[in-house]
Amino acid sequence: MKITRIIIILFCFCYNFSKAGQDVEIRINLAGYPIDNPKKAIILSKKELIKPLLILKDEKGVVLKEYAGLLVENGWYPFSNNYVIDFSDFRKEGTYYFEFNDENIVSSTFHIGNYPNWQEDVVGFIRTQRCGFNPHTKKFCHQKDGLSFFGIRPDSTQIDATGGWHDAGDQLKYLITGSNTTARLLMAYQMNPKKFEDKFNSKGLEGANDLPDILDEAKWGLEWILKLHPKPNELYHQVADDRDHRGFKLPHEENADYGWGPNNFRPVYFANGKPQGLSKYKSQATGISNVAGRSAATLALGHEVFCNIKGYEAFAKTCLQAALELYDMGQKNEGYQQGNSFGAPYRYEENTWADDMEWAAAQLYKVSKKEKLLKDARKYAKIIGTWSWMERDTTSHYEMYPFVNIGHYALWQVGSAKDKQQMIAYYKHNLDRIQKKADENPYGVGHLFVWCSNNLAAAVATQCMLYEEMTGSKEYRSLMQNHVNWLLGLNPWNSSMITEIPENADTPVDVHMPFWKINKESIKGSLVDGPIWTTILEKMIAINLSEPDEYENFQPHHIKYRDDWMDYSTNEPTLDGSAELLLILTRLSNE
Repeated sequence: MKITRIIIILFCFCYNFSKAGQDVEIRINLAGYPIDNPKKAIILSKKELIKPLLILKDEKGVVLKEYAGLLVENGWYPFSNNYVIDFSDFRKEGTYYFEFNDENIVSSTFHIGNYPNWQEDVVGFIRTQRCGFNPHTKKFCHQKDGLSFFGIRPDSTQIDATGGWHDAGDQLKYLITGSNTTARLLMAYQMNPKKFEDKFNSKGLEGANDLPDILDEAKWGLEWILKLHPKPNELYHQVADDRDHRGFKLPHEENADYGWGPNNFRPVYFANGKPQGLSKYKSQATGISNVAGRSAATLALGHEVFCNIKGYEAFAKTCLQAALELYDMGQKNEGYQQGNSFGAPYRYEENTWADDMEWAAAQLYKVSKKEKLLKDARKYAKIIGTWSWMERDTTSHYEMYPFVNIGHYALWQVGSAKDKQQMIAYYKHNLDRIQKKADENPYGVGHLFVWCSNNLAAAVATQCMLYEEMTGSKEYRSLMQNHVNWLLGLNPWNSSMITEIPENADTPVDVHMPFWKINKESIKGSLVDGPIWTTILEKMIAINLSEPDEYENFQPHHIKYRDDWMDYSTNEPTLDGSAELLLILTRLSNE
């Protein structure tokens, strides 16, 4: 066991953390449950149980209530008998644990009440991924980003693409994910502007600057988008490629050589709407509307937020002008631009775009009130309709991205009564599909276990939350909570999927991240990729384990999760995946 987990064992005196496995296990949300939300626990058993009970006790060991377990079908190996306990009726704030009636088995402690402000920790993780100047290392990095390719300038022309964020345990930078990350920061702030702290300055260093830290981070993202759009007819979508993957290194110790020596120039890929690639593997492309539309929507959000903050009016105006230009570019070259790879077959395979243009049109209409933009938003909404990964039994890597269609939500915000009804219907259709899949397993989750499955779980929770805002209906409150539960420990492995959240629980430690691998620094607030279908895992390139699998006795046959730095498919913290948590964590801390 890792040292961190040994400490957890000593702290959590009331839970048997044995990885050797036992015949009966209890699974709960390690973070706990908001008072008004559904509450569920599961008894996992390798044998049939007669009248299983969980006894709820407070932190002093006082018995409060008994709950009978209900046997559900489709239990997952190695625990073929699963018993669900619904204790939603218990609504008293406090700290508790469950005891199994027949054996000396108890759960981890958990809290009932509002979640802490963990969204601040997510912002903190995003801050550590900054490129150009990294406030975590306090070092400058990648100062020669970069040289343009596939663009209207001659190949190898130097442009300024410094800034932005490193993407996913490595040091590439993508507009595909960076734009969505920036938008989520802005949207989370809009949910409750007075909620967020001001402890860091614009450089990401300690010290207040009269701007909430979440907006410091959003501004960092907006400034990078503006750099990638230096002129009205130019947009760049990616910096560097998988030639980056030369072992773990700190950002300022870059060892990748793109032809100009280590720690030197890196390629910057122009969004031309055509397939790209400098070596064996080529991306697919039909246009640029996904990256142009999403960036336009994000910049319009930036305008909406910053125009109301004294001293940032000029910056807001710049964001709006760039948003209008990018929207125009997206309209002139409809289609999608994918991520580029060089020596491996993996890339961001996004092939949807109408949702991004809908989002941009609705956001720009909100600002300008130009009727043409509202008509455009309706047109693009009709093109994308209900089409999303939620319709599918499987999907390619980032094929339908972003994982929540924020365009429908944006049009609901500004549209007519008829528009609102249609957007609600689109969301409901998707959630009904997820609910049908969720009803087939004891955990009540319906997302797909493709690479980065935790992003999809977070997306389901977010879409349920937005649907509730749009309708006032709590129809999908249980579905939302079940996917939050999954991410926070109510899963086969009894582990949260977010580093150091909740505190004093089993969370990802041995992550695929240079700060951990080199310096043994754990960064709080990052969502790891998560469980993956075994059929996909077996085909992934160069995945081994550095030590025996501590979850071996809990692994279902059909999906796997390993807390091991060598398993990049399940244990790599991602930029946009972590940002996917922002809206739901902000909501749950405000309950």
